[in-house]
Amino acid sequence: MQVYRELRILTARPTPEEEVSVPHRLYGVLPAAEACSAARWRNLALTEIAEAHRSGRLPILTGGTGLYLAALRRGLSPIPDIPERVRKETRERFATLGNAAFYAELSSRDPLSAARLNPGDTQRLMRAAEVLAATGRSLFAWHSEPSAETAEQRLAFYTVASMPERMLLRKRIEARFTKMLAAGAVEEVCALLALKLPPDVPAMKAHGVPELTRYLAGEISLDEAARLAVVVTGQYAKRQFTWLRHQVQKDYILEEQYNGSSTPAILNNIRHFLLTLPD
Repeated sequence: MQVYRELRILTARPTPEEEVSVPHRLYGVLPAAEACSAARWRNLALTEIAEAHRSGRLPILTGGTGLYLAALRRGLSPIPDIPERVRKETRERFATLGNAAFYAELSSRDPLSAARLNPGDTQRLMRAAEVLAATGRSLFAWHSEPSAETAEQRLAFYTVASMPERMLLRKRIEARFTKMLAAGAVEEVCALLALKLPPDVPAMKAHGVPELTRYLAGEISLDEAARLAVVVTGQYAKRQFTWLRHQVQKDYILEEQYNGSSTPAILNNIRHFLLTLPD
C-alpha cells in the first residue's frame, strides 16, 4: 500500500525528513487509481536493488506483506495472463451476487482456494475466480508450480523478523492510529474519496480507509471508526505473524518492538553475513 502516493499517512510511509536522510525507493510512486500487483512490484524492486548495487549501497527491504517478499525471493507462478473479458465478467458476477454468495460459489467450484482465502478479501476472491474461469485450474494449484527464475538464484538475503509480544503490538497499533488521525488521516481519506475511484481498487481497502469512509458518510462515529481500524490492523498483524512463523527462514528475530537499541546487534550480524558471502 505504501506505493500509492495519496496514502502517506494511513500507510505510515516515511516522512519527507526521513526520505531525505536516507535514500528511499518505491514509496508513493503510483497513483491510487492503479493496481500494483506482486508481479509489478517485484520487477520494480529488482530494478531498484540492481541500482543500489551499482551505487555501492546495501539495499534494505522493509514491510510486512508476505506475498510480495515471497514473490521477490522465489518468483511467481507461471499463471497465464487473464483476458480482460474474464476480469470484467468476474467483477460483474461479484457485484451481482455480493460477497457472501460469491464466496459460497467459489467454495463449491474451487474449495482449495476458498479454504485458504479470507472470505472478506474481495480482491483475492475475485483473483481466484478469474484464474479458475480463464484456466480451469485453482489459483493455488498454479501457486505450486515452480517459477522459472528466482531472485534467490543470484541474490543473497538476510532476513530480520520483528515479532514482539502481541499485547505490546496491539498498544502500538492503537497509538499509531491515534497519531494518524492527529496527522490528518480523515482529510487524506476525503481527498481519496474525491477521486471517485472504483471501490475494488487496492488503495480503497487500505487499513483505515473503509472505516473512515463510513465515518465520513455518517454511518459511525470517529471513535468507532478508529476502533474498527485498530481491530482490522491487529487481525492483519496476526496473519503476518503466522506467515513469518511458518513461511520464512529467519536469520535474526527481534522479540521486542524495534527501537534504536536493536540496531548495533542487527548491523553486526549483517556485516558478518556479508563477509561470509562467496565472491
